[in-house]
Parts: sequence; structure tokens; C-alpha cells
Amino acid sequence: MHRELVTRTKEAIGEWSIMQISPEQGPLLTFLARLVGAREAVEVVTFTGLSALCIAEGLSDDGHLTCFDISEEYVSVGRPFWDRAGVADRIDVVIGPAAETLAAFTPSRPVDLAFIDADKPSYRTYYELLLARMGPGGLIVFDNSLYSGAVLDPSEDENTQAIVAVNDLVVADDRVDAVLINVGDGLLMARKR
Repeated sequence: MHRELVTRTKEAIGEWSIMQISPEQGPLLTFLARLVGAREAVEVVTFTGLSALCIAEGLSDDGHLTCFDISEEYVSVGRPFWDRAGVADRIDVVIGPAAETLAAFTPSRPVDLAFIDADKPSYRTYYELLLARMGPGGLIVFDNSLYSGAVLDPSEDENTQAIVAVNDLVVADDRVDAVLINVGDGLLMARKR
């Protein structure tokens, strides 16, 4: 099913399909959801839904995933795959600017797992909004934390600078334990203390 969604994304989106998570990140997201016993999860930017599918597959039986995205067109590519996998009833999608819709989000229980794969300059905003909605042990996962190696020699590029800044912020933040792993384009993980 995952491969079919990757193929469908390439057909529907073309060259922009590179925004999809890498194939090895999906199973890791499922594993992380299971590892933390995620009942309440959040995804900031869903794109065509592969990461949402993987997170939902790892949720506890009463688990719920809220996805924030700005494009119903992209999200609609993944919806049939969520149905086929039997997880569509666990996923809600909120369409709109993520900083605004996430700021208005009031989950019924603390968020256990969050995945951020969105506009890089807003990573810090999403981090603060999500951390405030998590209990101890909650895990935030940032995608693109290595940014194709650009973080090692940052340029004037706004995205690279934003990623370097959030990487530095999270590592120095005494509210979390952090680790950056070389999976896909780099995943920075922050576990709330």
C-alpha cells in the first residue's frame, strides 16, 4: 500500500513528489508511534498522506491523528489509501495556515507524537505550539534536519538558516532530550522531559 501511494503521488504531483517522506522514514514513524504508545498524534503538513498513513498505522486502538495542511488537493491523493488501510476513521485533516490552525488546536488529551515536515522558517513556531500541548514523554519529530547536508555549511538560504536555528534551539532546550538521526534527509527528535 505504501508503494502504491508513492506511485500515485508521482502520477498526481509530478516533480513536486520529492516533498514526500523517504521510504525508510515511514516504517520508522510507525515504530515511533508504537514506541511512545501514541493515542494523540499531530502532523504539520500532510502532503499526499504517506506519513499520516504510517503514523496512523502505529497508533493505539483508541488513537487519533490530526493533520494540518494548506492543500486539500494534495491531501485528497492519500485519502483513498487511508480508507483501504482501515485508518481513515483515526485521521482528521484541518485545512488552513498551519501556524493559525495549530494555535487554535485544543486536543482532548496531551499530544504523544508530532511530525513536522512543513515550511522550514515556521519550524520554531510549530515546535513551541506542539511542546505546549504535550505531556512528559511526548515526542516531536522534525523532517529535513540535515537538509541535504546544507546544514554543515549554511548559506544565506532562508530554509537552511531556519533548520540550523531550530536544530540549535532544540539541542540546547532543557525542556527536551534530543537526538538527530541520519534517516532520509535527517530526523531531529525531541522528547519532552
